[in-house]
Amino acid sequence: MVLFSSVNSFAQSDPAARQAAMKQKLITDLKLTNVQADSVVAINMDFMPQRRQIYQDQSLSPDDKKAKMKVISDQADKRIQPVLGDSLFKQYQDWRIKNMQQMRGGKPGNS
Repeated sequence: MVLFSSVNSFAQSDPAARQAAMKQKLITDLKLTNVQADSVVAINMDFMPQRRQIYQDQSLSPDDKKAKMKVISDQADKRIQPVLGDSLFKQYQDWRIKNMQQMRGGKPGNS
């Protein structure tokens, strides 16, 4: 747990490291090309400030946060889908859900 925490805090404090790790995971797990992975990472990073703002907004209920995060994810997906094409985009969505569940300790539905 300590290793995960230190790696996680390092990645949070170093956006370049976080982007590189995300890109490598996309290439390894989904067999994306460098161009595709770069595009997906860039699109997700474009929405990071909005996600962070929602996450940090203490006035929002968990359900409000979930709803607002869904809107942001849908906006990102509209930009990612043309980059990946239909088949690969579906794989990406499944991969993202699986990875989010792993980050939450295997608890589905706790966005």
